[in-house]
Amino acid sequence: MRVHFISIGGAVMHNLALALHNKGFKVTGSDDEIYEPAKSRLDKAGILPPKIGWNTENITSNLDAIVLGMHARKDNPELIKAQELGLKIYSFPEYMYEQTKDKKRIVVGGSHGKTSTTAMILFVLKYYNIDFDYLVGSLIDGFETMVDISETSKLAVFEGDEYLNSAIDPRPKFHFYHTEIGIITGIAWDHINVFPTYENYVEQFEIFIKGLPKHGALIYCADDKEVKRISENTPCQARLIPYITPQNKVVDGVTYLILNGKEIPLKVFGNHNLQNMMAAKFTCIEAGLTEEQFYEAIQHFKGTAKRLETINETDTSVIYRDFAHAPSKLKATVNAVKNLYPNRKLIAAYELHTYSSLNKAFLPHYNQCMNEADVCAVLFSKHALEMKKMPMLNEDEVAEGFGGDVKVFTDKNELRKFIESHYTGNENLLLMSSGTFDGMDMQF
Repeated sequence: MRVHFISIGGAVMHNLALALHNKGFKVTGSDDEIYEPAKSRLDKAGILPPKIGWNTENITSNLDAIVLGMHARKDNPELIKAQELGLKIYSFPEYMYEQTKDKKRIVVGGSHGKTSTTAMILFVLKYYNIDFDYLVGSLIDGFETMVDISETSKLAVFEGDEYLNSAIDPRPKFHFYHTEIGIITGIAWDHINVFPTYENYVEQFEIFIKGLPKHGALIYCADDKEVKRISENTPCQARLIPYITPQNKVVDGVTYLILNGKEIPLKVFGNHNLQNMMAAKFTCIEAGLTEEQFYEAIQHFKGTAKRLETINETDTSVIYRDFAHAPSKLKATVNAVKNLYPNRKLIAAYELHTYSSLNKAFLPHYNQCMNEADVCAVLFSKHALEMKKMPMLNEDEVAEGFGGDVKVFTDKNELRKFIESHYTGNENLLLMSSGTFDGMDMQF
């Protein structure tokens, strides 16, 4: 098979390219920008484009498939030539479905918790040496790539993003996997640059539910009022499997799951992670494992990169890095750290980085979402607003949106000085961003 990637440098796109290359496919690609670690990984595999930029000579009639990345625009010259030649053009989700259409497909959807839930499922399946295809939004210990497709597997587990499919088809990605076992972890308005109203956003999950087959299942978080309402009121042929936060307790910074009188120590914490764990449990049961097998494996799960990831720990302090960016994610993450160490001061810093978070109209949704922290700071980059061609914000608007005693910065160096003025080594520090805090050094 000869496959060409238009926009090969994307986080997920380059992982799929590597997976196909490892499978023996002839892989080529192009992009107008390729950053690390994609650049080094593609180079090591021998499939890094020789030049940056688009080149119509890459598109020939002997290609079996074109995989079109979200970064590519409708007027991309390579895309136009592929269309003129009548080549088969797939979006990333469409290609994943094409490669797994004869397998049992499990898709984890929701506004938050998708990556962690998917990672838990993958970890447990691998623990028992079960063969499966997968797609997950973060690198996980024990997995070389974020994507893999096997010739022999009969099971596929995908993290199902509700963001756009491609430049030529603006429907959400998770509709294109045609799932049999669907999971919804939570619903909180996100991607307002794509879904301008809450109703339009929620509708995507209703479509997801309606598409489940009669022999399938919908696994949903009944602790989330909106998920419960939509899951139980949307016409659905599949079986409904609700889950809630399991009984647990925290002792000396360790969370214990309480099950039939037994206490199971965990390496993850927070109610949101416990909920994710229940979603993973019911999914693994649908995949053929027992509840006992699941609990045996999951107690060894350490989490995923940038999801409440510990980047430094001492006897008196833990520094965490987290991918949180939507209001519900911030609130859950701050709550999780504070509940784990209720008597330790918590410093929380957050970077406005996504289109939604940098939108003035969306800022009120962040109101009081960090109020459990003892010290709160927010950073936004004026350069990021300029690059996204969005209206400029000012510090007072951001502070008003968050409410409470929140200090707002536009300079990463000033933010670092602020953190250093409060962090003595006897506090917990929580750094939340889907970016890099504008390149700030996060070692304290």
